[in-house]
Amino acid sequence: MKSVLITYDQAHQDNVMDALDASNVRGYTILEQAGGRGTKTGVPHLGSHAWPSMNSAIITMVEDAQVTPLLNRLHQLDIDNPLLGLRAFVWNIEQCI
Repeated sequence: MKSVLITYDQAHQDNVMDALDASNVRGYTILEQAGGRGTKTGVPHLGSHAWPSMNSAIITMVEDAQVTPLLNRLHQLDIDNPLLGLRAFVWNIEQCI
């Protein structure tokens, strides 16, 4: 089992949800109003007067076989909209109850 953390510009919300549905990912937690800045070229998303946009994040636990299809869909979304910003991180899950 893997954990996938997806951070994205809020403008991606519907497309990220479509990627989860298309990858048969049912369980997740949405963290709205997440601030941050990309590591390479991203501008801050801080919800302030100077940087008004915001990010969101989704964390989900999925079976190993679901990871690659989900990451492929998310990567294509990022390629199609490079100025918005989207990242996904994967961790091994040792135990889940």
